Amino acid sequence: MIDIQLLEHLETFLTDHRLGRFKKVLSQRTKHFTVATEDVYQLHNTSAVMRTCDVFGLQELNIVEETNSKSIDREIAMGAQKWVDLNRYHSVNDCIKDMKDKGYQIVATTPHTDDCDLYDFDVTKKSCFFFGRETEGLSSEVLKQADSFLKIPMVGFTESLNISVSAAIILQHVTSKLKKSEVNWKLSENEILEKRFDWCKQTIKSYDKIIERYYNKPTTDI
Repeated sequence: MIDIQLLEHLETFLTDHRLGRFKKVLSQRTKHFTVATEDVYQLHNTSAVMRTCDVFGLQELNIVEETNSKSIDREIAMGAQKWVDLNRYHSVNDCIKDMKDKGYQIVATTPHTDDCDLYDFDVTKKSCFFFGRETEGLSSEVLKQADSFLKIPMVGFTESLNISVSAAIILQHVTSKLKKSEVNWKLSENEILEKRFDWCKQTIKSYDKIIERYYNKPTTDI
């Protein structure tokens, strides 16, 4: 249960510009799409994908770390780790199960015999886009359990793109198309309130002291 009075109290410690920015960004946030990266080796690639999620309004990023486990590179993420929710998984099966439990179709971003061209992708379906390792690509487990296969049209000699570039191209296209659709893609009112609370915590340096003073304030007898 969100304490609205506390939230409003916390927001008095934000500048009008920051508060307005929060509300504007949250009005464009979505959980209709999400991204999962599978054992990406290069740290800067995962960090760049997180930044891409923030830029195109995806609220969550899912990271599978069966083999490689590293911290998000703050310099490359450019602060996006404050605003994008990060979910970590120790196995790809756990991630796939969680995504399906949440109602996402599993979209493998790789050329396949049954693949779909990016421009033909159905944005009305709640989707999790899986991106694989830099060299090997997605695991056989993801390919086996995928509901859909998605490819970026390419006409040159190069047959693949860097993971962060692929994510940017795909997310820019699907989010633009989504916002022109009739899909209710925005965060719920409760999700927005939760993020306003969370972003206050991420932003206000004296957050803990303010909370302590708020709950220990003297009551006035009437």
